[in-house]
Amino acid sequence: MTTKKVERRIKIQFRIRKSVKGTAERPRLTVFRSNKQIYAQVINDIEGRTLVSASSLGLEKLPKIQQAEKVGEALAEKAKAAGVEAVVFDRNGYLYHGRVQALADAARKGGLNF
Repeated sequence: MTTKKVERRIKIQFRIRKSVKGTAERPRLTVFRSNKQIYAQVINDIEGRTLVSASSLGLEKLPKIQQAEKVGEALAEKAKAAGVEAVVFDRNGYLYHGRVQALADAARKGGLNF
């Protein structure tokens, strides 16, 4: 049984995914945010393959915003090593503030263009 909040996020997710597609040149950077952790992946949608991923597992002692910043930095570093310079950002139905924004800003500082 899903709640109205979850149903709303799923509708927003589909609306975003209509226009945001990851290609080989510009893969999709997607964010998943749970109550305790934050995860990010760089995905090539054409091949259906995850190129790079990072998560906040093991960073539980830090505040959540700092966890998101560390994940963004780690993801940018891994993406640069994999040869990814530019991505399209998929906020995955979440509002662009707080942890999602902190992750995106840290990834930008790390050298990803989006």
